[in-house]
Amino acid sequence: MAFKRWRLFATLMVVIAMVAAACSSGGGDSEGSEPAETATTTAAAEPAEVLKIAFVHVGPVADKGWSWAHDQGAKYVKAQLGDAVEITTLESIPEGSDAQRVFEDLAAAGNKLIFGTSFGYMEPMLAAAENFPDVAFMHATGYKTSENMGNYFGAAEEGRYLSGMAAGAATKTNLIGYVAAFPIPEVLRGINAFTLGAREVNPDVEVQVVWTSTWFDPPKEGTAAESLLDAGADVIAMHQDSAAPGQAAEAAGAKWVGYNTDMTEFAPNAWLTAAIWDWGPFYLAQAKAVIDGTWKAESVYGNMADGMVALAPFGESVDEDLQALILEREDEIKEGIFSVFPDPIVDQDGNERELGDIFTMDYFVKGVIGSPTG
Repeated sequence: MAFKRWRLFATLMVVIAMVAAACSSGGGDSEGSEPAETATTTAAAEPAEVLKIAFVHVGPVADKGWSWAHDQGAKYVKAQLGDAVEITTLESIPEGSDAQRVFEDLAAAGNKLIFGTSFGYMEPMLAAAENFPDVAFMHATGYKTSENMGNYFGAAEEGRYLSGMAAGAATKTNLIGYVAAFPIPEVLRGINAFTLGAREVNPDVEVQVVWTSTWFDPPKEGTAAESLLDAGADVIAMHQDSAAPGQAAEAAGAKWVGYNTDMTEFAPNAWLTAAIWDWGPFYLAQAKAVIDGTWKAESVYGNMADGMVALAPFGESVDEDLQALILEREDEIKEGIFSVFPDPIVDQDGNERELGDIFTMDYFVKGVIGSPTG
């Protein structure tokens, strides 16, 4: 009897153990049952690294000119990429050796893409790039590159030529004043293209140049424009960053060709048109290339065909027939069937010469009054 009771007890314990194991396995479908915990858990996804981008400007971004146009490009990048990028903007940073420290401080702060938007930043940025080889540097309007520094600009001369056509048709004195910053190739080829455009519609036009030796100094720019108006100019053009030359033209009842952006609001009665910039798509492409690891140093030269350079809206005084002529020429430029610079080209002294490399242009064309050396 004892053995039978023991065998019954053992059998009962086996049955209880089997039931308990079945319940703990979660294999049942009863309401309220929960799956068993797994031995391992999935790690949380690592957040994507934010790309830090810096822009260094020679003037204030509120200039509504050169620096403002670049800042609009930066805002475009932020609008497109959102939290994937963090943008730092430095304004009114002088050109010269001190700029190197600025670029290096930005690189040390973790910025992996740095833009310097003025010609005089070229050498300082080149030195900074050598000290921070893991950072992508891009310099506007220059011509030097390294393994991690590229450069970029656009064919402003295309828009300059077209704006010159508007100016040439507007002048009654056949003298156009041109307020210019520095005698460097970028500025010289703009003046030359503008003059050629003006003389296409008015072969008697002359363009008188006054140098200011500054990119952004509204009082100085305005005074230079006034001196040209006093000399008989009735249209003012410019390679400057503020609207001061146009405001001087407006006050004198003259006409005005701007630069960089649509500045109609500052001198609506004087306004004719301007060569303007759209930097956003270029800046976005650079940022995406850094993010996906395909960025490389290169020289980029945009134009009207790709949209980096454009022509601002016309002022009310530009008649429909002239607008149509200018827009027809614009189409020819975009299609590549018209070049704003002939080859050979006639220089200021009436000598025919080979066009050569426009990026090293150091002369004025026929019709320009002033010195190409400043």
